[in-house]
Amino acid sequence: MKTWKRNAARVVVAVAVVCVACACAAAQGAGKKDAKRASDAARHSKEAAAVLNKVMAVPEKEIPRDLLESAEAVAVCPGVVKAAFIVGGRKGDCVISRRTLKRQWGAPVFYNMTGGSFGAQIGASKTDFVLLFMNAEALKGLMEDKFEVGGEAEATAGPVGRTAGASTDAKLKAGILTYSRSKGAFLGVSLKGVAITPDNDLNEAFYGKKATELVASQADATVPSTVRAFPLALARYSVRPPSK
Repeated sequence: MKTWKRNAARVVVAVAVVCVACACAAAQGAGKKDAKRASDAARHSKEAAAVLNKVMAVPEKEIPRDLLESAEAVAVCPGVVKAAFIVGGRKGDCVISRRTLKRQWGAPVFYNMTGGSFGAQIGASKTDFVLLFMNAEALKGLMEDKFEVGGEAEATAGPVGRTAGASTDAKLKAGILTYSRSKGAFLGVSLKGVAITPDNDLNEAFYGKKATELVASQADATVPSTVRAFPLALARYSVRPPSK
């Protein structure tokens, strides 16, 4: 009888050891996943900031700063891949920052860009896209699970150049101003038929919230340091330069 009890105790101890080992392995796996997602979020923010810096580096071709100042939100989609062989498509990541109640730039929210096209085409290219959401109506699409540019809100090619914003009423007429940068050239572009969808895997892993919650909130909360690059870049360029 004593032998049976000793054996039973050994089994219980062995099971407990296995359970603890499994729990530790699961915790380590979750920790690695969280670290990777934080790294992904930081990378996306830095890439978006880099695109904006390149766009604004040439005053004659930059986005007018008064338009950036007036925008309610800005999206940057770096390196969107467009590949085609008869049937074409686009795919890339987007980072969106919205104005807070105090007109600061909020924490970046992560989205995806997809789209398709048909026709006699072949080849592949990478393009950076910048979208300015000029009013509350334009922002409504970002609250949906899928938002098609040019569908819910009117979209038009945005003007370029330091003085272009002052001579256009585009910000009054269009909900979204769209731009593209490919092979070093930056210009306003008519962007239609592409869908922007929330990357909630990344948003929930990093913030613990979905994209719609993050975009809807205009709280003046501190932006996490790891993803601060994009809002800081927007703050740098969304004011008019001093007159000479």
